[in-house]
Amino acid sequence: MSGSTSIARDAAPTMTSRRALWLPGLAFAAGGAVAATVVAAAAHTAGASLKIASEPIPLLGFTQLAFVFSVVGVALAAAFRRWSAHPALVFTRTAVALLAVSLLPDLLIPEADAATRVTLIATHIAVAALVIPGLRSRLQ
Repeated sequence: MSGSTSIARDAAPTMTSRRALWLPGLAFAAGGAVAATVVAAAAHTAGASLKIASEPIPLLGFTQLAFVFSVVGVALAAAFRRWSAHPALVFTRTAVALLAVSLLPDLLIPEADAATRVTLIATHIAVAALVIPGLRSRLQ
C-alpha cells in the first residue's frame, strides 16, 4: 500500500512562518523609523522649525514613534494573517485608514506652522510607503 502525504493550505502557520513575518516586519519598522528621521532632519535642515507650541520636536521622537507604531502594524498584520480569510486586503485597508486618521492631528494642531505640518505629514507617508507594502507582500 502506498500513500502520499500532503499539507492542507489552510493549516495553522508554523513557528517558522510566524517568524517569517515578525523578523522582516521589525526590519520594515526599523526602515520606517529611519525614513521618518531622515525626512524630519532634511526638513529641519531646509528651515522647518519642527516646533509645536514653541517646543521643538526632537529627531529621536520621530524615530521612536515611527518604530513603535510600525510594530503595532506588524502585530495587526500577524493578527490578520491568523484570523482573516484575506489578510493582505484587510491589512492594507486597515493600514491606509489608520494612516489617514494619523494625519488628522497634524492638520488640526493650531500651534504648528505650515512647514512643521508638512513635515509631520511627510514623515507619516514615508513610514507608510515602506511598511505597508512590505508587510502586505508577506501576507500574500
